[in-house]
Amino acid sequence: MQSTDLGNKESGKIWHRKPSPATRDGIIVNIIHNTSDYHPKVLRFLNVAFDGTGDCLIAGDHQGNIYVFDLYGNRFNLVQRTAQACTALAFNLRRKSEFLVALADYSIKCFDTVTKELVSWMRGHESSVFSISVHASGKYAITTSSDTAQLWDLDTFQRKRKLNIRQSVGIQKVFFLPLSNTILSCFKDNSIFAWECDTLFCKYQLPAPPESSSILYKVFAVTRDGRILAAGGKSNHLHLWCLEARQLFRIIQMPTKVRAIRHLEFLPDSFDAGSNQVLGVLSQDGIMRFINIQTCKLLFEIGSLDEGISSSVISPHGRYIASIMENGSLNIYSVQALTQEINKPPLPLVKVIEDLPKKKLSSSDLKMKVTSGRVQQPAKSRGSKIQTRILKQDLTGDFESKKNELPDGLNKKCLQILLKGYGEYPTKYRMFIWRSLLQLPENHTAFSSLIDKGTHVTFLNLQKKYPIKSRKLLRVLQRTLSALAHWSVIFSDTPYLPLLAFPFVKLFQNNQLICFEVIATLIINWCQHWFEYFPNPPINILSMIENVLAFHDKELLQHFIDHDITSQLYAWPLLETVFSEVLTREEWLKLFDNIFSNHPSFLLMTVVAYNICSRVPLLNCNLKDDFEFFFHHRNNLDINVVIRQVYHLMETTPTDIHPDSMLNVFVALTKGQYPVFNQYPKFIVDYQTQERERIRNDELDYLRERQTVEDMQAEVDQQRVEDEAWYQKQELLRKAEETRREMLLQEEEKIIQQRQRLAAVKRELKVKEMHLQDAARRRFLKLQQDQQEMELRRLDDEIGRKNLTENQAAVAKEMRADADAYRRKVDLEEHMFHKLIEAGETQSQKTQKWKEAEGKEFCLRSAKKASALSDASRKWFLKQEINAAVEHAENPCHKEEPRFQNEQEDSSCLPRTSHLNDSSEMHPSTQISLNRRAVEWDTTEQNLIQKVRNLRQRLTAQARHRCQTPHLLAA
Repeated sequence: MQSTDLGNKESGKIWHRKPSPATRDGIIVNIIHNTSDYHPKVLRFLNVAFDGTGDCLIAGDHQGNIYVFDLYGNRFNLVQRTAQACTALAFNLRRKSEFLVALADYSIKCFDTVTKELVSWMRGHESSVFSISVHASGKYAITTSSDTAQLWDLDTFQRKRKLNIRQSVGIQKVFFLPLSNTILSCFKDNSIFAWECDTLFCKYQLPAPPESSSILYKVFAVTRDGRILAAGGKSNHLHLWCLEARQLFRIIQMPTKVRAIRHLEFLPDSFDAGSNQVLGVLSQDGIMRFINIQTCKLLFEIGSLDEGISSSVISPHGRYIASIMENGSLNIYSVQALTQEINKPPLPLVKVIEDLPKKKLSSSDLKMKVTSGRVQQPAKSRGSKIQTRILKQDLTGDFESKKNELPDGLNKKCLQILLKGYGEYPTKYRMFIWRSLLQLPENHTAFSSLIDKGTHVTFLNLQKKYPIKSRKLLRVLQRTLSALAHWSVIFSDTPYLPLLAFPFVKLFQNNQLICFEVIATLIINWCQHWFEYFPNPPINILSMIENVLAFHDKELLQHFIDHDITSQLYAWPLLETVFSEVLTREEWLKLFDNIFSNHPSFLLMTVVAYNICSRVPLLNCNLKDDFEFFFHHRNNLDINVVIRQVYHLMETTPTDIHPDSMLNVFVALTKGQYPVFNQYPKFIVDYQTQERERIRNDELDYLRERQTVEDMQAEVDQQRVEDEAWYQKQELLRKAEETRREMLLQEEEKIIQQRQRLAAVKRELKVKEMHLQDAARRRFLKLQQDQQEMELRRLDDEIGRKNLTENQAAVAKEMRADADAYRRKVDLEEHMFHKLIEAGETQSQKTQKWKEAEGKEFCLRSAKKASALSDASRKWFLKQEINAAVEHAENPCHKEEPRFQNEQEDSSCLPRTSHLNDSSEMHPSTQISLNRRAVEWDTTEQNLIQKVRNLRQRLTAQARHRCQTPHLLAA
C-alpha cells in the first residue's frame, strides 16, 4: 500500500509508482495531510465527492483546504482555502470545473477548480448544511440542514423554494432521485415523501414500516435507476422499498456485530443498467460491508476495527471507493481488486422465487439474513405458504449443453431462442448478455500495461482525420486505438481501424476495458483472415461474400459486374464500418445482438443479406457514385427483414461455399494476458514497419535539417529585423531631434511674441494706470468741491433758517401788537357805542324803545359776526403769506410766481362786513359807526399786506444772493 503525504505542497503526484492494490484490502493509495510546522499535526479530511466521470474527486479538511485528486492523470492540486471547515461537498455540476462546498458558517459557496475563483455565494441556512444533492442535469441543487431544505437554481444561484417544517419534526435527508425529476424527503419521524421537482407537487408518501421491525431511519441510498430505496438506522436491519410499487418488499438482517448503520451506498455496475444489486453498508464498527441485495450474500468488506472508516463515497462508474478513515486520512480503493475473486465463475446457486400473497405480509415474511457462504432462504410464515422451486445444475447433461454454458449462469442456446423470439435482447440486460456471450476476461492488469504505454505515435493527430465534437469520446477512441496498436503492430497501420472501433467506443466510452476487449474479441473471431492480404482488403473474405451472393442472387451480381462494381465497393464498406454508417443506433444494437449470438460467419452473411434486401434500389443504380453513396449512407431498410434473411442464408447456403466451413468457431480472449495476434503477413508488416521507420527517420532528419535551416533563417530574419529596428530607431531619433528643434524654435518664437505682447500689455496697463490716477484725482477734487459746496449750502441754509426765524418772530410780534391795539380799539368803540346807545335811548321816544333795542341787539350781533369773519380772514391771509414766504425761502432759485393779485382782487377775496348787513335796516348812527370801523379795518388790512410784501421782497433778495454764490465759486 502506497502512502502520500500532502504536506505543504499545492500540487504533485498522488503516487510515485504504479499502484498494484492487493485483493485483500484493495487500497490503491492512502493520502494523509500532515503540517510541517514546529509542532506538526494531522489535518483531518471531513468530506469527499466524485465528479461525473468518476476519475476525479475533491476532498476538504477541517481547516478548509480543498484538494482535487485526478486519479486518471495521477495529480493533485490545492484549489481553494476557505479558512473554515467544510460540512458537505458536491462535484457533479453542469459546468464540470465547478463544485459546491457547504461551510461551517452555514453558507454555500461555488468555486471553479481551474480559475480557483469564487463563482457564487449562497446564504439562507440557519444551521449546518450536511447534505448537497445535485439534479442529474446539473441545473438544480438541494441543500439540507436539520431544520430546512432549500432548492437552488445553479444557473442563477438563486433560491427557488424552501422546505419549512415543524420544529418537532427534523429532516434526515432531502435528495434527487437519479435520472428522474423527483425529490425524496425523509424526516426524523420515518415519513418519506416524493415531490415533483418543477411544481413541488407531492406525488406519493411511503407507508409506515411494520411495527415489529420499526427503526428510525437515519441513512438512505437509491439505485441508479431510482427503483429501490434502502434505509437504515440504529439497528442491524435494512429496509428495501420498491418505489414503483411504493411498498416495503424486503428486510435484510445484518450480522449481529452490526448494531447501527452509519452510511449506505449502492455499488454501480456497467452492465446492470442502473438496477444496482450490490449495497455498501457502513456500520458503527467502522467496517463497510458490501452485500448482494438479491442473494443477501456478503461479497467483500473494507476497513477494520483498527483502521475504521468514517464515511465513504463510490465513483459513478463503480471503479473507485474513497473512504475517509477515522484517523483523518483518505483511502482510495480499487473495486476491481476487491471483486476479483467474486467475478470468477460462480458455484451452482440456489435462488428463491416467491409469489407474494395478497394479504399483508409481516416483517418475518420479508426478513432475510446476510451470509457469507450460501444463500439464506426467507423464513416462511405460518399463515401463508410460499411456493418455491430450486434451480439445480443438470449434472447428466451432454457435452453440447456444457458447450452452451456461459459465465454468470447464462446459456447460449436459451439466449438464441430468446433472441429469435423477440428479435433483440432487453436493453436493461444487453451489456450483461454481451459480456457473457463474448466471455470477456476483464484483464485489468494487462489492459493497464497497454494503456500505460501512452498514445501511439500513429494516433497522435487522430483529431485531424476524424474531427469528433466530444473531446471525451475522442480521448477514449485515441486510448483504445493506441492500446490495440500496442497489442499488435498490425493495427498501427490499419487505416479502417478507427471506423471499426468507433461504434464500440461510443457505446462503452465509460468502461474502456470492456470496450477494448469487445473490439479485440471482434477482431479475433469476426475479422478472421482480414489481414492476410494486408495492406489490401481481404480478397478471400470478399470472395466468400461474392460466392454466396452469386448463389442466392445472380441477377444482382451480374448487375454489379455490368457496371464494374466489385465486392470492394458493395461489401467492404459495410465490413470495415461494421454497418455503423448504414444503420441507426437501435438497428445496429439489434444486429449485433444476433452477430454476437451466432457463428462468426453470421457477419459475412449479413453483408449478403443487406445487398439482397436492397436489390430493388441497387438494380436502379447505374453510376458508380450512386453505389458508393448507397453503401456509405443510411437507407430505407427494415433491419428485421435483413436479420431474417441472414438466418435464411445461414440455413440454405451450400456447405462448399458456406463461410462457416472456412472460419473457425468462437474463441474467447485468454484470462490474465491477451493472446498474441499475428494473423497477418509479417514480412509485409515488418517491411512496412521498416519503411515507415526509415521514412520516419528521414522525416526526422528532414525535420532536423529544416529546423536548422529555419533556425538559421530565423536568426537571419531576426538580425534583419534587429537591423531594421535599429535603423528605424535611429531614423526615429533623428526625426525626434528635428522635431524637438523645431519645437524649440517655435517655443522661442512664442516666447518672443509673448514678451512683445507682455510689453504692450505693460504699456497699456501703465496708460490705464495714469488715466485711473487722473480720474481718481479729479474725482477727489470734485468730491472736495462737492463737500465744500455742501458745507456752504448748509451754512446758507442755517443762515436762511435763522433770518427766517427772526423775521417770522418779528412779523408775529408786530401782528400780535397790531391785533392787541385793534382789539383795544374795538373795545373802546364798543364802549362808546354803548354810551351812545344809552344816550340815544334817553332821547328816543318811548314807543321805539324796544324796537331800537332789538335793532341794536341785531346790529351788535352782526358786528360780532363781522368782527369774527374779519379775524378769520386776517388769520387765513397771514398764514398763506407765511407759507409762501417759507416756500420761497426753501426754493430761492425758482422763478418767482405772482402771489398776490391787484388790490381789488385781493380785497374781493376778503369778506366784507358791508355785505353782511342791510344798511336800510340799521340805525343811522349805527351805520355811521360801522362805516367808520370798516374804513379803519381796511386801513389796518392794507398795512398788514404791505408789511407782508416787504418781507417777501427781502426773502427773495436773500435767496437770489444764495443762488449766485455757487456760480461764483465754480468760476
